[in-house]
Amino acid sequence: MWRGRAEAYGTSFARLCAHPVEALLDAAGVTAGARVLDAGTGTGTAALAARARGARVRAVDADAGMVAAARARGVAVQVGVLPDLPFPDGEFDVVVGNFVLNHVGRPRAALAGIRRVLRPGGRVAVTTWGARRGAGQELLGRACAAAGAVPPSYLPRLDPGEEWARTPEGLAGLLAEVGLREVVVREVAWDHRTTLEEWWGGAVGGVAAIGLVVAAQDAETVVRIKGEYERLSRGFGDDSGEGRLALPHVALLASAAV
Repeated sequence: MWRGRAEAYGTSFARLCAHPVEALLDAAGVTAGARVLDAGTGTGTAALAARARGARVRAVDADAGMVAAARARGVAVQVGVLPDLPFPDGEFDVVVGNFVLNHVGRPRAALAGIRRVLRPGGRVAVTTWGARRGAGQELLGRACAAAGAVPPSYLPRLDPGEEWARTPEGLAGLLAEVGLREVVVREVAWDHRTTLEEWWGGAVGGVAAIGLVVAAQDAETVVRIKGEYERLSRGFGDDSGEGRLALPHVALLASAAV
């Protein structure tokens, strides 16, 4: 799903996912000197923000292209796939995962893997997309539907036995299932400021599930999707007068202790 897409992600959806990073680090209690793991670092945004606080940061990502992109920014990163993190038990004071749980096939096992590498008393914080979605989150999906795009059969889907309720209560229960305590979950809402072409770049670049949908269409359908996207985006112009978009988004932010 992510192979070969690091550049397209970095120039589009990465800025969206960067928005809650400071709140994520606050929830995890990241301070100077803390041993921090950024699990699923992507292009390294959360790792760099933690390092700016004086933390001692390591990072992993499942995709070699993302690892290369993060390493180019100076992140101490290696390939690592949840739940099998390449670190000893109790290695870290803090683990953060920014929009990682929505991209793993076994969320409970992933959280158990994170818990294993935390010291007693250590903390974890994660963000993920939930069931309540801002109107801007639906923009590209609405464009695909309006253009008659047919989602491919190979879109990644969780096994029914791995599903969980995408609500604050559901995420809290998921963390509690793996033995984490002091669980706190809240929603984070914001308007993502972007441009028409930047936001389209993630989709046409094959990034995430919406990118897989767009990539599966024939050229004529892609042109129709782009047209519908441009039409629908008129309802999301910001107040700058520069043709920028303000796309409302909602995510879940959870923190817990070992």
